[in-house]
Amino acid sequence: MHSRSFIQEHKLSYQQALANQLVTAIIILNQELNIVYVNPAAEALLNKGLYRLYGTASETIFSTTSINASRLNQLIATGQEFTDSDIEVELNESHRFTAEVTASSVEFDREPHVLLEFKQIDQQKQISLEVFQQQQWLAARDLIKGLAHEIKNPLGGLRGAAQLLSKEVTVDQQEYTSMIIEQADRLTNLVDKLLGPNQLPQMQAQNIHGILEKVCKLLSYSHEQEVILKRDYDPSIPMVECDQEKLQQAVLNIVNNAVQAINSDNIITLKTRIASNKTIHGKRIRLAVEISIIDDGPGIPNKIQDTLFYPMVSGRSNGTGLGLSISQTLINQHQGKLSCHSRPGHTEFTIILPLEQQPINQAPLAQENKL
Repeated sequence: MHSRSFIQEHKLSYQQALANQLVTAIIILNQELNIVYVNPAAEALLNKGLYRLYGTASETIFSTTSINASRLNQLIATGQEFTDSDIEVELNESHRFTAEVTASSVEFDREPHVLLEFKQIDQQKQISLEVFQQQQWLAARDLIKGLAHEIKNPLGGLRGAAQLLSKEVTVDQQEYTSMIIEQADRLTNLVDKLLGPNQLPQMQAQNIHGILEKVCKLLSYSHEQEVILKRDYDPSIPMVECDQEKLQQAVLNIVNNAVQAINSDNIITLKTRIASNKTIHGKRIRLAVEISIIDDGPGIPNKIQDTLFYPMVSGRSNGTGLGLSISQTLINQHQGKLSCHSRPGHTEFTIILPLEQQPINQAPLAQENKL
């Protein structure tokens, strides 16, 4: 018959082996709320091993979340577990994730500990958000297109009537008819912008870095203020099937927005990378090119981040709110995806375009210029 200690030892051995095999990330904290154990899934999630994490204070991981020392101490005192379903953990600029976290009280060596279970939900959340935003954007676009056409018809009649009237009135009164024609033309121009680009893209194999360099050149011509531009290009990217003018316009609109939002000391970074296994509007793309426009300015206000690509939505008092909406339309015409992640000090617009592999040698560009 086995001894009690033998059974206990094997029980602990099986428990540890089971924890190591779990897909769910497990973190255990002691009474001081320091990490004393993480399973391999948690090591992968946090991008650090147990030896580096051991003894680390929990606030290091949860500093930007609702899980604080007060809640964890209350859990130890009462034993009442809790679950937060949308925790955004940001360990550094390049490593962040969203998870559902369940915290419960457990006992080890007759001392209370906190058991944290992480279920990463980034992909599910991102897909749901993209589907919702795409539906809302399509609905807003269709509504505005309908209104724009309804406005355009009477505007044409108004302008025509003003032209006929100008032939019948005195020279002094022609000032008023000229003003009517001028304002009708201005509104027609605005309506045309609201309708967005209506021509299908002319797809040809293009050097993506050549398009970005044209954007940089246009930027230097169109802005009086000095702009610090940094290139971070991947020279291995092959030719990309796209409409050069439309893609250039989409990127230029985003860069112009960044220039207007930042100060002269801030930096705009144009970055390109090869991305694999991306989801674009619910469709899995094996290989894609990823273009990022990054600035270290004040960030986009939270209240407009969910509607950023809708027409007439702008973070500036003098903005038209059409630039990003047009960029969204142009990228959608390429069967691509445009997204944004922003916080104070880091705003990143990402364009993902499906890639057909046609290898070509490109000279690397990695420099920092003042235009």
